[in-house]
Amino acid sequence: MPIAQWSPIVMLILSNIFMTTAWYGHLKFPNAPMMLAIVASWGIAFVEYCLAVPANRIGHAAYSTAELKTMQEVITLVVFAIFSVVVLKEAFTVKHAIGFAIIALGAGVIFYKG
Repeated sequence: MPIAQWSPIVMLILSNIFMTTAWYGHLKFPNAPMMLAIVASWGIAFVEYCLAVPANRIGHAAYSTAELKTMQEVITLVVFAIFSVVVLKEAFTVKHAIGFAIIALGAGVIFYKG
């Protein structure tokens, strides 16, 4: 598999780990000052951008923008599901699984070559 096909996927996974941490990690620290949460999240999000922008540039050689965006959304759901269970200790219910599966089914339509 050429680098333009697999490296964007790896970089999008890493970028989504950083973005999910930036958006939701502060929830582990509800007593931290809001400004600290904002500044820390912004710093974490900067790393996400340093991965997501090149992922899309490199990936555009192999994928359409719609395919890249779809990949990013599915990766986001998977990373978020894992993060919410492991870090935030929230339950992942059947309702969540069904909703995410419906979204993933929509992603499959984007990649269908028929």
